[in-house]
Amino acid sequence: MAPPATPAQLLFDARTRAGLSQRALATRAGTAQSVVARIEGGQASPTVATLERLLDAAGFALRTEATPRPHVDAELLEEIARIMALTPEARLTEVANVTRFLAGARRV
Repeated sequence: MAPPATPAQLLFDARTRAGLSQRALATRAGTAQSVVARIEGGQASPTVATLERLLDAAGFALRTEATPRPHVDAELLEEIARIMALTPEARLTEVANVTRFLAGARRV
């Protein structure tokens, strides 16, 4: 999965896809061209409301989504190191043991 785009990337992409100059976008959004330039250059971090207004002026909508982060248990990380230290044959034995355990657990 790609990392999330920065406000600078989002604004630049929307503006160029809309075929607008920084000045034209700023005029549509009711702000100064320097605001657009600072955001696109990464020198300013806009509020969500400002970014939405600028993207809307370019004909785009900002869509956000909350997704759960995977939880990595510290014990699991220790298991990875242990398994990586095994020989290929020992790893296959581990897989066979886990498979037998899971098959038995399903019967219960």
